[in-house]
Amino acid sequence: MGISALTPPPKVEDVHETFLEFPDNRLLIDLCGEFDRNLAQIEHKLGVHILRRGNRLAIVGEGAARGQAAMVLQQLYARLEGGKPLEAGDIDGALRLGDSAAGTGSRAGDQLEMFHGGRTEVHTRKKMVEPRTEAQKAYVKALFENELCFGIGPAGTGKTYIAVAVAVNMFIGGHVDRIILSRPAVEAGERLGFLPGDMKEKVDPYMQPLYDALHDFLPGRQLAKLIEEKRIEIAPLAFMRGRTLANAFVVLDEAQNATTMQMKMFLTRLGEGSRMVITGDRSQVDLPRGVSSGLADAERLLKDIDNISFNYFTAKDVVRHPLVARIIEAYDADDAKA
Repeated sequence: MGISALTPPPKVEDVHETFLEFPDNRLLIDLCGEFDRNLAQIEHKLGVHILRRGNRLAIVGEGAARGQAAMVLQQLYARLEGGKPLEAGDIDGALRLGDSAAGTGSRAGDQLEMFHGGRTEVHTRKKMVEPRTEAQKAYVKALFENELCFGIGPAGTGKTYIAVAVAVNMFIGGHVDRIILSRPAVEAGERLGFLPGDMKEKVDPYMQPLYDALHDFLPGRQLAKLIEEKRIEIAPLAFMRGRTLANAFVVLDEAQNATTMQMKMFLTRLGEGSRMVITGDRSQVDLPRGVSSGLADAERLLKDIDNISFNYFTAKDVVRHPLVARIIEAYDADDAKA
């Protein structure tokens, strides 16, 4: 039984239909999804009913919702026509971008820019990354246009993942010679004690999310070779002192756990031909009590400097499981009360 069964039918006097015709029946099957699950996802989000009649879809519901559903369906069909797969996350992204465009004067064709124009697609060796919210879209644009960018917001909004994707894109395109990914090695509310092994084995657990992102974008053997050749480096923030990072794409993740002095040290590593991205979540500071976050200080001190981009995300931009957004909102509401 589809999710649409949970949507109460509209009153008889409010029933209106919008018809869409799709010439390629094979693509229409992909658009609807197995057991019409893609249609059910759109129905559940927008409060409409979508009925399939041959190679036509009839959208039943309130006028604005019908228009948005039609725009999303046309956008997703155009994606399939372009030879791109369609997953639940792509539908969610189309719905989010449709929400953000409401009332802004955007037309259905404008939304196709995400798939057909501009630099909102990030191509890597293994996959293509597409922004799924307006904030992500602006972030991708800023990463390509600015030499220093900040991505600030809660977990699950794609701040680091997109930054690493752009780093790989610029690396394979020859725009930079190296990728350097860094994190402060700070325990997240735990006491891990003395970890066994050499220095690499001690710090790798802190760096694992960065390895995970790279494995999504580069074949395993190529990635191992690039790391061995030091063309891709993953290192704790403390290892950056004294270096000048020229012709490199540099990402500092979990920057809320850098101290003010560490942040100043890192920012001043920026060399000729390099780009730098700082990502962090102000609500997840693991520094000792009384130690100020370098991310907050950098935000305060650098906000009025030209050519430095600050990009902000909220719980609405979370692209993990839908419950993650609700969890973040619940904690934010509790913090506000406190």
